[in-house]
Amino acid sequence: MGPKIIVATCSLNQWALDFEGNLERILESIRVAKQKGATLRVEDTDASIIFLKEILIYIPGKCLEKYCSLRRPIIFCSISECKHSSIDLPVAHKSVRYNCRIIVLNGKILLIRPKMFLANDGNYRELRYFVPWSPSQYVEEYRLPRIISDITGQATVPIGDAVVSTFDTCVGVELCEELFTPNSPHISMGLDGVEIFTNSSGSHHELRKLHRRIDLIKEATLKNGGVYLYANQQGCDGDRLYYDGCALIAVNGQIIVQGSQFSLRDVEVITAVVDIEDVRSHRVQSSRGMQAVITPSYRRIEAHIELSQEMDPKRFRPTKPVSEYYHTPEQEIALGPACWLWDYLRRSKTSGYFLPLSGGIDSCATATIVYSMCRLVVDAVAKQNAQVIEDARRIAGEEKDSDYIPTDPKEFANRVFHTCYMGTENSSKETRERAKNLANSIGSYHIDLNMDDVVTSVHALFNLVTKKIPKFRVNGGTEVENLALQNIQARLRMVLAYLFAQLLPWARNRSGALLVLGSSNVDECLRGYLTKYDCSSADLNPIGAISKTDLRKFIAYAKSEFDIPILDEFLNSVPTAELEPITSDYVQADEVDMGMTYDELSVFGRLRKIERCGPFSMFSKLVYEWGPALRPSEIASKVKRFFFYYSVNRHKMTTLTPSYHAETYSPDDNRFDLRPFLYNTAWSWQFKKVDSLAIDLEKGET
Repeated sequence: MGPKIIVATCSLNQWALDFEGNLERILESIRVAKQKGATLRVEDTDASIIFLKEILIYIPGKCLEKYCSLRRPIIFCSISECKHSSIDLPVAHKSVRYNCRIIVLNGKILLIRPKMFLANDGNYRELRYFVPWSPSQYVEEYRLPRIISDITGQATVPIGDAVVSTFDTCVGVELCEELFTPNSPHISMGLDGVEIFTNSSGSHHELRKLHRRIDLIKEATLKNGGVYLYANQQGCDGDRLYYDGCALIAVNGQIIVQGSQFSLRDVEVITAVVDIEDVRSHRVQSSRGMQAVITPSYRRIEAHIELSQEMDPKRFRPTKPVSEYYHTPEQEIALGPACWLWDYLRRSKTSGYFLPLSGGIDSCATATIVYSMCRLVVDAVAKQNAQVIEDARRIAGEEKDSDYIPTDPKEFANRVFHTCYMGTENSSKETRERAKNLANSIGSYHIDLNMDDVVTSVHALFNLVTKKIPKFRVNGGTEVENLALQNIQARLRMVLAYLFAQLLPWARNRSGALLVLGSSNVDECLRGYLTKYDCSSADLNPIGAISKTDLRKFIAYAKSEFDIPILDEFLNSVPTAELEPITSDYVQADEVDMGMTYDELSVFGRLRKIERCGPFSMFSKLVYEWGPALRPSEIASKVKRFFFYYSVNRHKMTTLTPSYHAETYSPDDNRFDLRPFLYNTAWSWQFKKVDSLAIDLEKGET
């Protein structure tokens, strides 16, 4: 029997600049881990690194002082001793800023471990603030600022890529992005004898992403052996990203404990009993030993503690492997954006959400996600989540000493969710009825209005000034007239949405204001099939990075899971903006207007963003994938049409409503997307090459 260690890792709902709240959640997770008998604990990466000067001054001077004076373990730590801890801090060394873990034992700093590989693509730009540490396995001495030196009594401490050696094992640090790199530090650390790897991460949720994260963690210890403690942040950190938690513990390539992926709990701690002898046994193969003896050694920082402890073998057996659990994409849509909306609502101190409910599937999906949020709140309340109860009472407009408890999602939705059907003469009876019936099914406070008088007033103003009367296309108008008449309806809906969002609580004799929700899906945004500053312009958009295909699957799932039969009518309806008059032989349809299907748009989006395809390379791929169904000239026409409209509408992407980030190919990352928003929409050379290849291919077919 080898030494047994109870290890813990956790997910915390941290928030940028909430120093006191973040510290309290850290201490709460320590209390929970201690109650479970853990002697080693890992937590997720701390809140966003912004306002660097404030953080550099405040955290070391205040929080670190509290950490050391309390002798509390913070990030990876010996809880039995209550003295071994580590925290995330930006550190300036030789006038260069590094993103670091600071490891503390018994009130003394053992090591400052800078991050060596920085996330700098997609949603992240760590290089804006920090420089990666280089080279690997290099250590220097760091002179502590007086504010820290006065606390610890130390003049200098090691800074660099080192590991911590205890009496019974060796612990290494891998930071967030470092797990995702090809030559991850755990490879060389494991070969040099590190047996426990700790990773404090801030990995955001994307649909179908968890598989990759779990595969990487399993692979980290499958060939090399070891215990991997993975902590991940959870919650909305005031951004478009939602950190989905799902803390993990793996041993020798197998997951032994998996935390929840979506939760309204602010603190979640998972523990496991591990036998270090299992790691040593896993490493006995001679080929590994051959590589180990030629691997450069890490500097070992001595920690005079022992993590293992005597345990009753009847009560504490090594934790057995479990089968990993994955949510389906439909479940992820139901849970991720709902948790994000709840965090945003409770932290913004507003009174609820307002949604223009059109009777189409996109606004239907948004409304259903809000209803899912209400279900999660009621479920958390039933589990006695004190923080959720407090937040729910405040948002619902109840006094602090109220005994209000939300027990029914529909009742709670009626308090915090407001929907409105904004009809015109171009709206159909069917969409109006669907919107009303959905509102009744989920409990939202619903209003139904006709805005024809408002639209007519704008038309009259234009006629007064120009002496001209624009007409719809079906009435003989030009394309320019037709588009302008559609857009004025859409933009007026935005104005009315904000009017009602600000005044509806007042009209209901309640305080506060509402956040306006948008409902444009990722495919419409990519194609630019939306009116700039219409009701797609809002405060938040839960579905702005979710494809129409996935939204339809989500609605089908929610129909049975949430018991909302009316959702079937939305699934069977034809997507339409209802901005043009309906005649006996014409009904506006989105896919006809766009000249491509939503499924095709999803393919275009992934090829453009994820596989970095331009017009010619996209056509070259699709001519093989779509060849059996479409002729090369038809594929060429669709590709050119997509790139033309993507380019000509690129300016709309800079004004997109902040959206829940759910897909890598979404265009909502305008703050980080450094490409221009004014393209040469003709794509002259590329389109000529596409046409030339299409002609050659069709000649070959004949």
